[in-house]
Amino acid sequence: MAGRTTTFSGSILEAPACLLGEGPTFDPHTGTAWWFDILGKMLVEYVLATGAVRQHPLPAMGSVLARVDSERQVIVTEEGLYLRQTGTGAMDLVTPIEADNAATRSNDGRVHQSGALWFGTMGKNAETGAGTIYHVVRGTVTVLYPGISIPNAICFSPDGATAYFTDTAVNKLMRVAVDPATGLPSGEPEVLVDHSGSEGGIDGAVCDTDGVIWNARWDAGSVDAYSPDGEHLLSLEVPAGKSTCPAFVGADAGRLLVTSAQEGMSREQLDRDPEAGKTFVLDHPVKGRFEPDYLL
Repeated sequence: MAGRTTTFSGSILEAPACLLGEGPTFDPHTGTAWWFDILGKMLVEYVLATGAVRQHPLPAMGSVLARVDSERQVIVTEEGLYLRQTGTGAMDLVTPIEADNAATRSNDGRVHQSGALWFGTMGKNAETGAGTIYHVVRGTVTVLYPGISIPNAICFSPDGATAYFTDTAVNKLMRVAVDPATGLPSGEPEVLVDHSGSEGGIDGAVCDTDGVIWNARWDAGSVDAYSPDGEHLLSLEVPAGKSTCPAFVGADAGRLLVTSAQEGMSREQLDRDPEAGKTFVLDHPVKGRFEPDYLL
C-alpha cells in the first residue's frame, strides 16, 4: 500500500449490530440511510439528522436497496427483486432471479447512471463459482459474469462509462468499459488493482465525483481510496475488522457511512473486536454523489 493510513475519526451509530451489515445507501430526499443485515433478514432505516432508527424484517435475505420514486423502493434478495412500498413496508416479488435456487443469495450491487441495476449472487456458503453478476432494468435480466464466488465492489465512474467489480475470492478489482446510456459492458474486464496475497479482501465500494474508488476491505478494518488508474491514495481506519461497504451520506454526500459484520466470529474474537457489526460515519471529507433511481 503506497498511500497513508489514518486512525479512526468519526461516529459509531446508535443502531443494532449486524451479523452481516451490507448494502448501505442514502436517500437525500428524506435524509435517510438504509442498510441490511443480510443473515438477519433485516432492513435498517436510520435518519441521519436525528438518529432515529427502525428495523424492518424481510421475507428473504436482502442486500441491495434502490429508490424508484418517493413511494417505492426496489430490494434485491435471494429470490430476486421485490418492490417495496416505503410507507407501509409491503413487498411484492416483481423480478424473480435465482428464486428456485435455495443454495444462493444476493450480495453486492448498485444502480448505474442509466437507471439499470448491477448486482451479484453467491453461494450461501461462498461456494466456488456459484454466483453471477447481473444487469437488470425494467424487469429485463441480463447475465454479465457467471462463475463468481463472492461478487463485490460494484460501482461506476462519474461519467457512467466504466464499471468496477470484484470476486473477493480472487481479490482483484476489475474495471470494464460500459455504455453510459445502458450500463451494459462494451469491452472486456481488466485488472485495475491486484490485491491477491495481501491483507484483507476487496469488499463493497463507491466511486466519487473525481472518480476515486472508496473500497471497504474485509478483515482489515479499513476503507481504501484508489485513483481511476488504480493508485492507492489513502486508507481510513474503521473500528471493526470486518468492514463491508461504504456509502456517501449527508446533504452534500460529503461523508462515508460504513457497515461491518460479525459473521464467523467466535466469542473470543467478538470480545477483541467489540464494535464488530456496527455501522459508522467517518469524519474524512469526500466528494460523494447520490445514487440514481432504478428504472422500474
